[in-house]
Amino acid sequence: MSAPTPHPGFGAFGKSHREFFDALSADGWQAVQGYVGVEEKILSGSLDPVARQGAVTRLGRWAPGAAVDHPVSHDWCEEVFIVSGSLLIGTLAAKSEAVRLPFGTHAVRPPHIVHGPFFSDEGCLLIEFLYYPPAN
Repeated sequence: MSAPTPHPGFGAFGKSHREFFDALSADGWQAVQGYVGVEEKILSGSLDPVARQGAVTRLGRWAPGAAVDHPVSHDWCEEVFIVSGSLLIGTLAAKSEAVRLPFGTHAVRPPHIVHGPFFSDEGCLLIEFLYYPPAN
């Protein structure tokens, strides 16, 4: 199956028009490279780190106990909304000092902001919007 053709109404973001679909279905989930227990499902768009362009809407699913034990940074903008469960800022080794982010929590980050480490003791579902800022 070929990739959907981007709709011109989305401009530089190159997203395809899709009407309502089951975003939580079992198909389409993929492990996030370099992370254990973290999966993603791309809902729309694409991100091109080489050309520094594009936009993606994706779901992130963290299994109970999943962790990213180091801070991360990237060159795209990122918005994250915790739909269910919770995410904690900190490490499993220092769990008592971690800050719990409950469902309903939202983050908005410009490029190059260091964030993390993170873990989820109960698991969580995130919706994420990743994008390169449009050229001025």
